[in-house]
Amino acid sequence: MSENGYASDTLNDFAAEPAEERRVVVLISGNGSNLQALIDEQSHDRLGGRIVAVIANQADAYGLQRAREAGIDAVALPHREYESREAYDGALIKVIERHEPDLVVLAGFMRILTPRFVQRFLGRLINIHPSLLPAYQGLHTHARALADGVAEHGCSVHFVTEELDGGPVALQAAVAVAPDETEDSLKEKVQAREHLIYPIAVKWCLEGRLRFGEGGARFDGTPLPPTGLRLSHADAAEELDEDAEE
Repeated sequence: MSENGYASDTLNDFAAEPAEERRVVVLISGNGSNLQALIDEQSHDRLGGRIVAVIANQADAYGLQRAREAGIDAVALPHREYESREAYDGALIKVIERHEPDLVVLAGFMRILTPRFVQRFLGRLINIHPSLLPAYQGLHTHARALADGVAEHGCSVHFVTEELDGGPVALQAAVAVAPDETEDSLKEKVQAREHLIYPIAVKWCLEGRLRFGEGGARFDGTPLPPTGLRLSHADAAEELDEDAEE
């Protein structure tokens, strides 16, 4: 207070409260390699928030062990214990909301989500898919790409909507398909790009730079094209210390 009894208009004694940490829940079904990429970024304070829980629909998912080793709450919620997809998603919603997340991240969560679940988290629910969407929605993307003889493949981060793998694309990374490419070698290259771009997309979402709204995905307020922001093969290879000429 000033001498005349009024509050001082200076900020000398003002201490700003720290910004509340953004909270992330990750859903997995298996190994959790993309989860590990997120954990690694978090360990270096580069994720823009904190993973508060990892939930798996398979009790033996190795990703749960990754979470425990990182000191993250690990929850097994086996889907086979529920009589229907709707019943499971209802239980899953309750477990997720208990952790009050700002963002729900699908990282190899091999479940088709019900409309109820999608609508509950719409705009704060993202997924990573092993293709350059809209190409090769669904499963077996690498085999299908090789069968078609494509020159370029990759991965996409997208907002989840009720359309399977059809939500607005936010970020992609491309990989050139070599003449002697095999399904295993292509999978390895694509996964390296997943691990590169998924933490970036999560950070941008938590910072509010990447948003879902009317008309699709936006970055810093600017509407994104149908393919989102795309990292070329050469740029991704440079980031990953790969030989861009492979």
